[in-house]
Amino acid sequence: MEFAEVVRRRRMTRAYAPDPVDPSVVETALANATRAPSAGFSQGWAFIVLDTPDTVRGFWRAQTDAAAEGGSPDRWLAGMMSAPVVVVPCSRRSAYLDRYAEADKRRAGLHEHDESRWAMPYWHLDTAMASLLVLQSVTDAGLGACFFGLVPDRVDAVKEHLGLVDTVDEEAPHPIGAITIGHPADPATGARGSASRRRRTPWQEVAHRGRWGAGWEGAR
Repeated sequence: MEFAEVVRRRRMTRAYAPDPVDPSVVETALANATRAPSAGFSQGWAFIVLDTPDTVRGFWRAQTDAAAEGGSPDRWLAGMMSAPVVVVPCSRRSAYLDRYAEADKRRAGLHEHDESRWAMPYWHLDTAMASLLVLQSVTDAGLGACFFGLVPDRVDAVKEHLGLVDTVDEEAPHPIGAITIGHPADPATGARGSASRRRRTPWQEVAHRGRWGAGWEGAR
């Protein structure tokens, strides 16, 4: 598939068929994810792959009250829970703090292991870019995927369930969200996403030439 077609076809898939996912699809997606840019080539990302019924079910029990308590999930959740694979991308802040404490990065002024000095938490940003490559890779393979955020008051439960626990010697990676992967189900069975109800903003309306507010077409 040509790159332009991958970009055009990528959508958030919210319901999945029961067909298994070829492990090579996930492995290729993860290999591509490691090609994402990272500040200082810190590569502060990690990916937890859940690809068995038990591990996927355990994730949803940690992530949602409905699954944990045996309740009836709504249409969106039921569709998402049908995915046979869940990948949890995690950022490792310590990789960046350590990297920028090294001699060749001291000129950046971030060598004191002080997160507050960072204008942007690049550990989250870089992991998000790696996650996009996972989405695009899955699309290229003809499958569907969806990135979604963790329920705020369930993050600690998810971290504990996945073994993401700080130790005396090491800070645990932090999950920035999760990605479901699988063969798309019939669109009629899944919940409609925001893209089906909202207009996609043309690039000319979000691009500004020279400075904010200048717009694009009238700024030449």
